[in-house]
Amino acid sequence: MTSVGKAAEARPSFKEILASDLPASLVVFLVALPLCMGIALASGAPIMAGLIAGVVGGFVVGLMGGVPLLVSGPAAGLAVMVFGFIQQLGFAVTCAAVAAAGLVQVALGALKVARSALAISPAVIHGMLAGIGILIVLGQVHIVLGGSPQSNAWNNLRELPGQVMDLHGPATLLGLLTLGILIAWQFLPNGRLKKVPGPLVAVVGGTAVAAVLNANVARVQLAADALSAIKLPALPEGAAWGAFFVAVLSLALVASAESLLSAVATDKLHTGARANLDRELLAQGVANTVSGLVGGLPITGVIVRSAANINAGAKTRWSAVLHAVWMLAFVTLLGSLASYVPLTVLAGLLVHVGLKLVNLAHIRELRHRGELPVYLITVAGVVGINLLAGIGLGLGAAILRLLWQLGQVRVERQVANDVHQVCISGALTFVGVPKLSTALAQIPSGSKVEVDVAVNTLDHSGFEALESWADTHRKTGGTVIMEPLEDVWKRRDARAAPAVEPAVALPPSSPVHHASSLASGGAQ
Repeated sequence: MTSVGKAAEARPSFKEILASDLPASLVVFLVALPLCMGIALASGAPIMAGLIAGVVGGFVVGLMGGVPLLVSGPAAGLAVMVFGFIQQLGFAVTCAAVAAAGLVQVALGALKVARSALAISPAVIHGMLAGIGILIVLGQVHIVLGGSPQSNAWNNLRELPGQVMDLHGPATLLGLLTLGILIAWQFLPNGRLKKVPGPLVAVVGGTAVAAVLNANVARVQLAADALSAIKLPALPEGAAWGAFFVAVLSLALVASAESLLSAVATDKLHTGARANLDRELLAQGVANTVSGLVGGLPITGVIVRSAANINAGAKTRWSAVLHAVWMLAFVTLLGSLASYVPLTVLAGLLVHVGLKLVNLAHIRELRHRGELPVYLITVAGVVGINLLAGIGLGLGAAILRLLWQLGQVRVERQVANDVHQVCISGALTFVGVPKLSTALAQIPSGSKVEVDVAVNTLDHSGFEALESWADTHRKTGGTVIMEPLEDVWKRRDARAAPAVEPAVALPPSSPVHHASSLASGGAQ
Protein backbone atom coordinates (compact mmCIF):
# COMPACT_ATOMS: atom_id res chain seq x y z
CA MET A 1 0.00 0.00 0.00
CA THR A 2 1.35 3.45 -0.82
CA SER A 3 1.70 6.21 1.77
CA VAL A 4 -1.11 8.06 0.07
CA GLY A 5 -3.33 4.97 0.42
CA LYS A 6 -2.48 4.67 4.10
CA ALA A 7 -3.32 8.30 4.77
CA ALA A 8 -6.63 8.03 2.94
CA GLU A 9 -7.57 4.90 4.87
CA ALA A 10 -6.47 6.29 8.22
CA ARG A 11 -7.94 9.81 7.94
CA PRO A 12 -11.08 9.79 5.78
CA SER A 13 -12.80 13.10 5.38
CA PHE A 14 -16.13 13.72 7.05
CA LYS A 15 -17.70 14.15 3.61
CA GLU A 16 -16.41 10.72 2.54
CA ILE A 17 -17.86 9.07 5.64
CA LEU A 18 -21.18 10.82 5.20
CA ALA A 19 -21.45 10.00 1.49
CA SER A 20 -20.35 6.34 1.48
CA ASP A 21 -19.74 4.77 4.87
CA LEU A 22 -22.79 6.09 6.70
CA PRO A 23 -25.33 4.52 4.28
CA ALA A 24 -23.26 1.33 4.07
CA SER A 25 -23.14 1.04 7.85
CA LEU A 26 -26.93 1.14 8.03
CA VAL A 27 -27.20 -1.67 5.47
CA VAL A 28 -24.70 -3.79 7.41
CA PHE A 29 -26.55 -3.08 10.67
CA LEU A 30 -29.83 -4.25 9.16
CA VAL A 31 -28.16 -7.44 7.88
CA ALA A 32 -26.22 -8.11 11.09
CA LEU A 33 -28.95 -7.47 13.67
CA PRO A 34 -31.16 -10.50 12.95
CA LEU A 35 -28.12 -12.69 12.27
CA CYS A 36 -26.55 -11.84 15.65
CA MET A 37 -29.76 -12.82 17.44
CA GLY A 38 -30.20 -15.96 15.35
CA ILE A 39 -26.62 -17.16 15.85
CA ALA A 40 -27.02 -16.70 19.61
CA LEU A 41 -30.15 -18.87 19.43
CA ALA A 42 -28.28 -21.59 17.50
CA SER A 43 -25.41 -21.42 20.00
CA GLY A 44 -27.70 -22.04 22.96
CA ALA A 45 -26.57 -18.71 24.41
CA PRO A 46 -28.58 -15.69 25.61
CA ILE A 47 -29.75 -13.56 22.69
CA MET A 48 -27.89 -10.61 24.18
CA ALA A 49 -24.60 -12.53 23.82
CA GLY A 50 -24.91 -12.36 20.04
CA LEU A 51 -25.68 -8.65 20.09
CA ILE A 52 -22.74 -7.98 22.43
CA ALA A 53 -20.42 -9.84 20.04
CA GLY A 54 -21.75 -7.76 17.13
CA VAL A 55 -21.07 -4.52 18.98
CA VAL A 56 -17.60 -5.54 20.16
CA GLY A 57 -16.63 -6.92 16.76
CA GLY A 58 -17.68 -3.71 15.03
CA PHE A 59 -15.87 -1.39 17.42
CA VAL A 60 -12.67 -3.33 18.20
CA VAL A 61 -11.94 -5.02 14.88
CA GLY A 62 -13.33 -2.05 12.98
CA LEU A 63 -10.83 0.28 14.62
CA MET A 64 -7.83 -2.08 14.94
CA GLY A 65 -8.18 -4.59 12.11
CA GLY A 66 -5.92 -5.00 9.12
CA VAL A 67 -8.77 -5.41 6.61
CA PRO A 68 -10.68 -2.10 6.54
CA LEU A 69 -13.80 -3.35 4.77
CA LEU A 70 -14.14 -6.63 6.69
CA VAL A 71 -17.10 -6.76 9.10
CA SER A 72 -16.70 -8.91 12.21
CA GLY A 73 -19.19 -10.38 14.64
CA PRO A 74 -20.66 -13.72 15.73
CA ALA A 75 -20.48 -16.32 12.95
CA ALA A 76 -22.69 -19.28 12.12
CA GLY A 77 -19.51 -21.28 11.54
CA LEU A 78 -18.84 -21.37 15.30
CA ALA A 79 -22.43 -21.84 16.49
CA VAL A 80 -22.30 -25.64 16.69
CA MET A 81 -18.95 -25.61 18.49
CA VAL A 82 -20.13 -23.00 21.00
CA PHE A 83 -23.38 -24.92 21.59
CA GLY A 84 -21.36 -28.00 22.54
CA PHE A 85 -19.10 -26.06 24.90
CA ILE A 86 -22.06 -24.39 26.61
CA GLN A 87 -23.68 -27.78 27.14
CA GLN A 88 -20.45 -29.18 28.55
CA LEU A 89 -19.00 -26.25 30.49
CA GLY A 90 -21.85 -23.80 31.00
CA PHE A 91 -22.18 -20.34 29.50
CA ALA A 92 -19.96 -18.49 32.02
CA VAL A 93 -17.02 -20.88 31.56
CA THR A 94 -17.49 -20.77 27.77
CA CYS A 95 -17.18 -16.98 27.95
CA ALA A 96 -13.87 -17.44 29.79
CA ALA A 97 -12.76 -19.82 27.02
CA VAL A 98 -13.65 -17.18 24.40
CA ALA A 99 -11.57 -14.59 26.27
CA ALA A 100 -8.61 -16.98 26.58
CA ALA A 101 -8.91 -17.96 22.90
CA GLY A 102 -8.61 -14.26 22.10
CA LEU A 103 -5.30 -14.13 23.97
CA VAL A 104 -4.05 -17.08 21.91
CA GLN A 105 -5.01 -15.19 18.75
CA VAL A 106 -3.18 -12.10 19.98
CA ALA A 107 -0.05 -14.21 20.52
CA LEU A 108 -0.37 -15.74 17.04
CA GLY A 109 -0.80 -12.30 15.53
CA ALA A 110 2.27 -11.00 17.37
CA LEU A 111 4.28 -13.97 16.08
CA LYS A 112 3.19 -13.06 12.52
CA VAL A 113 2.03 -16.54 11.59
CA ALA A 114 -1.27 -15.47 10.01
CA ARG A 115 -0.29 -16.58 6.51
CA SER A 116 0.27 -20.14 7.72
CA ALA A 117 -3.49 -20.49 8.34
CA LEU A 118 -4.01 -20.22 4.57
CA ALA A 119 -2.13 -23.52 4.16
CA ILE A 120 -5.26 -25.39 5.27
CA SER A 121 -6.87 -27.09 2.30
CA PRO A 122 -9.95 -25.18 1.04
CA ALA A 123 -11.69 -28.56 0.78
CA VAL A 124 -11.38 -28.95 4.56
CA ILE A 125 -12.63 -25.42 5.23
CA HIS A 126 -15.59 -25.75 2.88
CA GLY A 127 -16.34 -29.20 4.28
CA MET A 128 -16.24 -27.86 7.83
CA LEU A 129 -18.65 -25.05 6.97
CA ALA A 130 -20.96 -27.40 5.07
CA GLY A 131 -21.02 -29.83 8.00
CA ILE A 132 -21.83 -26.98 10.36
CA GLY A 133 -24.56 -25.84 7.99
CA ILE A 134 -26.11 -29.31 7.98
CA LEU A 135 -26.03 -29.45 11.79
CA ILE A 136 -27.65 -26.01 12.02
CA VAL A 137 -30.41 -27.04 9.62
CA LEU A 138 -31.05 -30.35 11.42
CA GLY A 139 -31.32 -28.58 14.76
CA GLN A 140 -33.20 -25.44 13.82
CA VAL A 141 -35.74 -27.12 11.56
CA HIS A 142 -37.26 -28.60 14.73
CA ILE A 143 -37.85 -25.07 16.06
CA VAL A 144 -39.25 -24.02 12.68
CA LEU A 145 -41.74 -26.86 12.95
CA GLY A 146 -42.64 -25.77 16.47
CA GLY A 147 -40.64 -28.33 18.46
CA SER A 148 -37.25 -28.50 20.18
CA PRO A 149 -33.86 -29.55 18.77
CA GLN A 150 -32.21 -32.76 19.97
CA SER A 151 -28.70 -33.28 21.30
CA ASN A 152 -27.01 -34.43 18.08
CA ALA A 153 -27.49 -34.90 14.34
CA TRP A 154 -28.61 -38.54 14.56
CA ASN A 155 -31.26 -37.77 17.19
CA ASN A 156 -32.47 -34.81 15.15
CA LEU A 157 -32.83 -37.04 12.10
CA ARG A 158 -34.58 -39.77 14.06
CA GLU A 159 -37.07 -37.36 15.63
CA LEU A 160 -37.75 -35.38 12.43
CA PRO A 161 -40.53 -37.61 11.01
CA GLY A 162 -42.44 -37.39 14.30
CA GLN A 163 -41.96 -33.64 14.32
CA VAL A 164 -43.40 -33.37 10.80
CA MET A 165 -46.42 -35.44 11.82
CA ASP A 166 -47.05 -33.23 14.88
CA LEU A 167 -46.82 -29.65 13.61
CA HIS A 168 -47.40 -26.82 16.06
CA GLY A 169 -49.78 -24.49 14.22
CA PRO A 170 -48.74 -20.81 14.39
CA ALA A 171 -45.09 -21.59 15.22
CA THR A 172 -44.75 -23.80 12.15
CA LEU A 173 -46.54 -21.25 9.95
CA LEU A 174 -44.23 -18.42 11.06
CA GLY A 175 -41.07 -20.49 10.64
CA LEU A 176 -42.00 -21.66 7.16
CA LEU A 177 -43.13 -18.15 6.19
CA THR A 178 -39.73 -16.74 7.20
CA LEU A 179 -37.89 -19.42 5.27
CA GLY A 180 -40.13 -18.87 2.22
CA ILE A 181 -39.47 -15.11 2.22
CA LEU A 182 -35.70 -15.66 2.38
CA ILE A 183 -35.74 -18.15 -0.48
CA ALA A 184 -38.05 -16.00 -2.62
CA TRP A 185 -35.91 -12.89 -1.98
CA GLN A 186 -32.98 -14.52 -3.78
CA PHE A 187 -34.97 -14.68 -7.02
CA LEU A 188 -36.09 -11.06 -7.07
CA PRO A 189 -34.76 -9.07 -10.04
CA ASN A 190 -32.12 -6.51 -9.21
CA GLY A 191 -33.71 -3.23 -8.27
CA ARG A 192 -34.50 -0.98 -5.35
CA LEU A 193 -36.51 -3.66 -3.56
CA LYS A 194 -33.66 -6.19 -3.82
CA LYS A 195 -31.37 -3.73 -2.02
CA VAL A 196 -33.39 -4.16 1.18
CA PRO A 197 -31.67 -6.96 3.19
CA GLY A 198 -33.58 -10.21 2.88
CA PRO A 199 -33.00 -11.26 6.54
CA LEU A 200 -34.52 -7.97 7.72
CA VAL A 201 -37.59 -8.40 5.49
CA ALA A 202 -38.07 -11.99 6.67
CA VAL A 203 -37.76 -11.19 10.37
CA VAL A 204 -39.92 -8.07 10.22
CA GLY A 205 -42.48 -9.85 8.05
CA GLY A 206 -42.66 -12.89 10.33
CA THR A 207 -42.90 -10.69 13.40
CA ALA A 208 -45.68 -8.61 11.84
CA VAL A 209 -47.70 -11.72 10.94
CA ALA A 210 -47.25 -13.03 14.49
CA ALA A 211 -48.57 -9.73 15.86
CA VAL A 212 -51.57 -9.72 13.51
CA LEU A 213 -52.46 -13.32 14.40
CA ASN A 214 -51.71 -12.69 18.08
CA ALA A 215 -49.80 -15.97 17.91
CA ASN A 216 -49.00 -17.70 21.17
CA VAL A 217 -45.36 -18.56 20.41
CA ALA A 218 -42.05 -18.24 22.26
CA ARG A 219 -40.33 -14.92 21.61
CA VAL A 220 -36.94 -13.29 22.12
CA GLN A 221 -36.25 -12.25 25.69
CA LEU A 222 -33.86 -9.37 26.37
CA ALA A 223 -33.20 -7.74 29.72
CA ALA A 224 -34.76 -4.32 30.13
CA ASP A 225 -31.36 -2.94 31.17
CA ALA A 226 -28.57 -3.81 28.73
CA LEU A 227 -25.90 -3.55 31.44
CA SER A 228 -27.69 -6.09 33.63
CA ALA A 229 -27.54 -8.58 30.73
CA ILE A 230 -23.74 -8.68 30.79
CA LYS A 231 -22.62 -12.07 32.13
CA LEU A 232 -19.16 -12.20 33.69
CA PRO A 233 -17.00 -15.22 32.79
CA ALA A 234 -16.08 -17.90 35.30
CA LEU A 235 -13.15 -20.31 35.44
CA PRO A 236 -13.78 -24.06 35.36
CA GLU A 237 -13.52 -26.26 38.41
CA GLY A 238 -11.89 -29.64 38.95
CA ALA A 239 -11.85 -32.01 36.00
CA ALA A 240 -13.37 -29.41 33.66
CA TRP A 241 -9.98 -27.78 33.08
CA GLY A 242 -9.08 -30.29 30.37
CA ALA A 243 -12.27 -29.57 28.41
CA PHE A 244 -11.67 -25.86 28.98
CA PHE A 245 -8.23 -25.95 27.34
CA VAL A 246 -9.65 -27.94 24.43
CA ALA A 247 -12.33 -25.26 24.03
CA VAL A 248 -9.74 -22.46 24.11
CA LEU A 249 -7.50 -24.00 21.44
CA SER A 250 -10.44 -25.08 19.27
CA LEU A 251 -12.04 -21.64 19.32
CA ALA A 252 -8.72 -19.90 18.66
CA LEU A 253 -7.78 -22.07 15.68
CA VAL A 254 -11.17 -22.28 13.99
CA ALA A 255 -11.99 -18.60 14.54
CA SER A 256 -8.55 -17.59 13.23
CA ALA A 257 -8.84 -19.72 10.10
CA GLU A 258 -12.36 -18.45 9.34
CA SER A 259 -11.38 -14.81 9.91
CA LEU A 260 -8.26 -14.99 7.76
CA LEU A 261 -10.00 -16.78 4.91
CA SER A 262 -12.80 -14.20 5.09
CA ALA A 263 -10.15 -11.47 4.96
CA VAL A 264 -8.60 -12.95 1.81
CA ALA A 265 -12.03 -13.35 0.23
CA THR A 266 -12.89 -9.74 1.10
CA ASP A 267 -9.70 -8.61 -0.65
CA LYS A 268 -11.05 -10.10 -3.87
CA LEU A 269 -14.20 -7.98 -3.71
CA HIS A 270 -12.55 -4.56 -3.97
CA THR A 271 -9.44 -2.80 -5.27
CA GLY A 272 -8.68 -0.69 -2.19
CA ALA A 273 -6.15 -1.23 0.57
CA ARG A 274 -4.87 -4.81 0.79
CA ALA A 275 -5.20 -6.97 3.88
CA ASN A 276 -2.64 -6.99 6.68
CA LEU A 277 -3.40 -10.48 8.00
CA ASP A 278 -1.18 -10.36 11.10
CA ARG A 279 -2.76 -7.11 12.21
CA GLU A 280 -6.20 -8.56 11.51
CA LEU A 281 -5.50 -11.67 13.58
CA LEU A 282 -4.28 -9.54 16.49
CA ALA A 283 -7.41 -7.38 16.31
CA GLN A 284 -9.65 -10.46 16.20
CA GLY A 285 -7.89 -11.72 19.32
CA VAL A 286 -8.42 -8.47 21.21
CA ALA A 287 -12.09 -8.47 20.18
CA ASN A 288 -12.62 -12.04 21.37
CA THR A 289 -10.98 -11.30 24.70
CA VAL A 290 -13.23 -8.27 25.23
CA SER A 291 -16.31 -10.16 24.04
CA GLY A 292 -15.64 -13.08 26.38
CA LEU A 293 -15.08 -10.79 29.35
CA VAL A 294 -18.46 -9.06 28.88
CA GLY A 295 -20.49 -12.18 28.09
CA GLY A 296 -20.41 -12.18 24.30
CA LEU A 297 -20.08 -14.93 21.71
CA PRO A 298 -16.80 -15.58 19.85
CA ILE A 299 -16.09 -13.22 16.97
CA THR A 300 -14.77 -13.83 13.47
CA GLY A 301 -14.60 -11.91 10.24
CA VAL A 302 -17.79 -12.68 8.29
CA ILE A 303 -17.75 -12.64 4.49
CA VAL A 304 -21.55 -12.25 4.07
CA ARG A 305 -21.68 -9.02 6.07
CA SER A 306 -18.43 -7.84 4.49
CA ALA A 307 -19.83 -8.40 0.98
CA ALA A 308 -22.95 -6.43 1.96
CA ASN A 309 -20.68 -3.69 3.25
CA ILE A 310 -18.71 -3.45 0.00
CA ASN A 311 -21.79 -3.73 -2.22
CA ALA A 312 -23.39 -0.89 -0.25
CA GLY A 313 -20.48 1.38 -1.21
CA ALA A 314 -18.28 1.38 1.90
CA LYS A 315 -14.87 2.97 1.39
CA THR A 316 -13.22 2.89 4.81
CA ARG A 317 -13.24 1.04 8.13
CA TRP A 318 -15.70 3.56 9.57
CA SER A 319 -18.62 1.70 8.04
CA ALA A 320 -17.91 -1.31 10.29
CA VAL A 321 -17.47 0.96 13.29
CA LEU A 322 -20.71 2.84 12.62
CA HIS A 323 -22.68 -0.40 12.24
CA ALA A 324 -21.62 -1.19 15.81
CA VAL A 325 -22.87 2.26 16.89
CA TRP A 326 -26.32 1.51 15.45
CA MET A 327 -26.36 -1.92 17.07
CA LEU A 328 -25.42 -0.46 20.46
CA ALA A 329 -28.13 2.17 20.08
CA PHE A 330 -30.68 -0.55 19.30
CA VAL A 331 -29.65 -2.65 22.31
CA THR A 332 -29.76 0.27 24.75
CA LEU A 333 -32.71 2.27 23.39
CA LEU A 334 -34.88 -0.09 21.35
CA GLY A 335 -34.11 -3.50 22.84
CA SER A 336 -37.74 -3.92 23.86
CA LEU A 337 -38.64 -4.27 20.16
CA ALA A 338 -36.74 -7.56 20.06
CA SER A 339 -39.28 -9.08 22.46
CA TYR A 340 -41.81 -9.11 19.59
CA VAL A 341 -39.64 -11.42 17.46
CA PRO A 342 -40.74 -15.09 17.61
CA LEU A 343 -37.95 -17.63 18.10
CA THR A 344 -39.33 -19.70 15.24
CA VAL A 345 -38.72 -16.73 12.92
CA LEU A 346 -35.06 -16.61 13.94
CA ALA A 347 -34.91 -20.38 13.47
CA GLY A 348 -36.19 -19.97 9.91
CA LEU A 349 -33.42 -17.44 9.30
CA LEU A 350 -30.85 -19.91 10.65
CA VAL A 351 -32.12 -22.77 8.47
CA HIS A 352 -31.56 -20.51 5.46
CA VAL A 353 -28.06 -19.59 6.70
CA GLY A 354 -27.26 -23.27 7.21
CA LEU A 355 -28.44 -24.18 3.73
CA LYS A 356 -26.22 -21.47 2.21
CA LEU A 357 -23.18 -22.92 4.00
CA VAL A 358 -23.56 -25.99 1.77
CA ASN A 359 -22.30 -24.19 -1.32
CA LEU A 360 -22.96 -26.07 -4.56
CA ALA A 361 -20.47 -23.91 -6.48
CA HIS A 362 -17.72 -24.99 -4.07
CA ILE A 363 -18.73 -28.64 -4.49
CA ARG A 364 -18.53 -28.39 -8.30
CA GLU A 365 -15.13 -26.68 -8.12
CA LEU A 366 -13.72 -29.25 -5.68
CA ARG A 367 -15.03 -32.07 -7.86
CA HIS A 368 -13.31 -30.52 -10.88
CA ARG A 369 -10.04 -30.30 -8.93
CA GLY A 370 -10.31 -33.84 -7.57
CA GLU A 371 -10.70 -32.74 -3.94
CA LEU A 372 -14.32 -33.80 -3.44
CA PRO A 373 -13.37 -36.89 -1.32
CA VAL A 374 -11.59 -34.62 1.20
CA TYR A 375 -14.68 -32.40 1.36
CA LEU A 376 -17.06 -35.33 1.87
CA ILE A 377 -14.86 -36.92 4.56
CA THR A 378 -14.77 -33.61 6.44
CA VAL A 379 -18.56 -33.19 6.18
CA ALA A 380 -19.16 -36.75 7.38
CA GLY A 381 -16.80 -36.27 10.34
CA VAL A 382 -18.36 -32.97 11.41
CA VAL A 383 -21.93 -34.27 11.15
CA GLY A 384 -21.35 -37.83 12.35
CA ILE A 385 -18.81 -37.27 15.15
CA ASN A 386 -17.99 -33.67 16.04
CA LEU A 387 -16.37 -30.54 14.63
CA LEU A 388 -12.79 -31.26 15.72
CA ALA A 389 -12.97 -34.88 14.55
CA GLY A 390 -14.28 -33.72 11.18
CA ILE A 391 -11.46 -31.21 10.77
CA GLY A 392 -8.90 -33.84 11.81
CA LEU A 393 -10.27 -36.41 9.36
CA GLY A 394 -10.34 -33.81 6.60
CA LEU A 395 -6.74 -32.75 7.20
CA GLY A 396 -5.68 -36.39 7.28
CA ALA A 397 -7.46 -37.05 3.98
CA ALA A 398 -5.86 -33.96 2.44
CA ILE A 399 -2.39 -35.13 3.51
CA LEU A 400 -2.99 -38.64 2.14
CA ARG A 401 -4.18 -37.13 -1.14
CA LEU A 402 -1.02 -35.01 -1.29
CA LEU A 403 1.18 -38.05 -0.67
CA TRP A 404 -0.71 -39.94 -3.36
CA GLN A 405 -0.14 -37.08 -5.81
CA LEU A 406 3.56 -36.92 -4.90
CA GLY A 407 3.81 -40.60 -5.74
CA GLN A 408 2.34 -40.20 -9.22
CA VAL A 409 5.57 -40.67 -11.14
CA ARG A 410 5.16 -42.09 -14.65
CA VAL A 411 7.93 -44.22 -16.15
CA GLU A 412 7.44 -45.11 -19.82
CA ARG A 413 9.87 -47.53 -21.51
CA GLN A 414 10.32 -48.59 -25.11
CA VAL A 415 13.09 -50.15 -27.17
CA ALA A 416 14.16 -48.79 -30.56
CA ASN A 417 17.24 -50.01 -32.44
CA ASP A 418 18.56 -51.73 -29.30
CA VAL A 419 18.31 -48.47 -27.38
CA HIS A 420 16.11 -48.44 -24.26
CA GLN A 421 14.27 -45.13 -24.18
CA VAL A 422 12.92 -44.12 -20.76
CA CYS A 423 10.68 -41.10 -20.16
CA ILE A 424 10.14 -40.08 -16.52
CA SER A 425 7.35 -37.59 -15.89
CA GLY A 426 5.07 -36.45 -13.07
CA ALA A 427 6.39 -36.08 -9.53
CA LEU A 428 9.61 -37.88 -8.69
CA THR A 429 9.68 -37.85 -4.89
CA PHE A 430 10.45 -40.33 -2.12
CA VAL A 431 6.93 -41.75 -2.48
CA GLY A 432 7.54 -42.62 -6.15
CA VAL A 433 11.07 -44.01 -5.74
CA PRO A 434 9.91 -47.67 -5.38
CA LYS A 435 7.94 -47.45 -8.64
CA LEU A 436 10.93 -45.85 -10.42
CA SER A 437 13.35 -48.48 -9.10
CA THR A 438 11.04 -51.33 -10.17
CA ALA A 439 10.83 -49.95 -13.72
CA LEU A 440 14.57 -49.31 -14.05
CA ALA A 441 15.46 -52.74 -12.68
CA GLN A 442 13.86 -54.31 -15.78
CA ILE A 443 16.47 -52.71 -18.08
CA PRO A 444 19.16 -55.27 -18.98
CA SER A 445 22.69 -54.69 -17.74
CA GLY A 446 25.12 -53.40 -20.33
CA SER A 447 22.41 -51.88 -22.54
CA LYS A 448 22.31 -48.40 -23.97
CA VAL A 449 19.72 -46.21 -22.27
CA GLU A 450 18.39 -42.76 -23.15
CA VAL A 451 16.61 -41.11 -20.21
CA ASP A 452 14.30 -38.12 -20.61
CA VAL A 453 13.71 -36.52 -17.19
CA ALA A 454 10.54 -34.44 -17.70
CA VAL A 455 9.37 -34.27 -14.10
CA ASN A 456 7.58 -31.26 -12.60
CA THR A 457 8.66 -32.18 -9.06
CA LEU A 458 11.99 -33.64 -7.96
CA ASP A 459 13.08 -34.13 -4.37
CA HIS A 460 16.40 -35.32 -2.95
CA SER A 461 15.29 -38.96 -2.70
CA GLY A 462 14.29 -39.05 -6.37
CA PHE A 463 17.51 -37.27 -7.34
CA GLU A 464 19.69 -39.80 -5.50
CA ALA A 465 17.73 -42.84 -6.70
CA LEU A 466 18.04 -41.88 -10.36
CA GLU A 467 21.67 -40.81 -10.08
CA SER A 468 22.59 -44.00 -8.19
CA TRP A 469 20.96 -46.21 -10.83
CA ALA A 470 22.76 -44.37 -13.63
CA ASP A 471 26.14 -44.80 -11.91
CA THR A 472 25.48 -48.50 -11.28
CA HIS A 473 24.34 -49.10 -14.87
CA ARG A 474 27.50 -47.46 -16.25
CA LYS A 475 29.73 -49.52 -13.94
CA THR A 476 28.18 -52.73 -15.28
CA GLY A 477 29.11 -51.81 -18.85
CA GLY A 478 26.00 -49.94 -19.88
CA THR A 479 25.59 -46.49 -21.37
CA VAL A 480 23.27 -43.83 -19.97
CA ILE A 481 22.50 -40.68 -21.95
CA MET A 482 20.72 -38.27 -19.65
CA GLU A 483 20.60 -34.57 -18.98
CA PRO A 484 22.68 -33.76 -15.89
CA LEU A 485 20.35 -33.97 -12.90
CA GLU A 486 21.91 -30.80 -11.54
CA ASP A 487 20.33 -28.93 -14.46
CA VAL A 488 16.94 -30.50 -13.71
CA TRP A 489 17.39 -29.47 -10.09
CA LYS A 490 18.24 -25.90 -11.09
CA ARG A 491 15.13 -25.65 -13.27
CA ARG A 492 13.04 -26.80 -10.31
CA ASP A 493 14.60 -24.10 -8.12
CA ALA A 494 13.97 -21.48 -10.81
CA ARG A 495 10.27 -22.41 -10.96
CA ALA A 496 10.00 -22.25 -7.16
CA ALA A 497 11.76 -18.88 -6.84
CA PRO A 498 9.49 -15.90 -6.05
CA ALA A 499 8.98 -13.26 -8.69
CA VAL A 500 11.14 -10.15 -8.38
CA GLU A 501 9.25 -7.19 -6.93
CA PRO A 502 8.87 -4.28 -9.34
CA ALA A 503 11.11 -1.31 -8.67
CA VAL A 504 8.14 1.05 -8.76
CA ALA A 505 5.22 0.38 -6.40
CA LEU A 506 1.99 -0.30 -8.25
CA PRO A 507 -1.11 1.58 -7.17
CA PRO A 508 -3.80 -0.48 -5.40
CA SER A 509 -6.12 -0.08 -8.38
CA SER A 510 -3.59 -1.56 -10.79
CA PRO A 511 -4.81 -4.76 -12.49
CA VAL A 512 -1.40 -6.34 -11.86
CA HIS A 513 -1.58 -5.44 -8.17
CA HIS A 514 -5.07 -6.88 -7.92
CA ALA A 515 -4.16 -10.08 -9.78
CA SER A 516 -1.16 -10.69 -7.52
CA SER A 517 -3.33 -10.29 -4.44
CA LEU A 518 -5.76 -12.91 -5.75
CA ALA A 519 -2.93 -15.36 -6.24
CA SER A 520 -1.72 -14.97 -2.66
CA GLY A 521 -4.35 -17.21 -1.08
CA GLY A 522 -7.59 -19.13 -1.36
CA ALA A 523 -11.12 -17.92 -0.85
CA GLN A 524 -13.66 -18.95 1.62
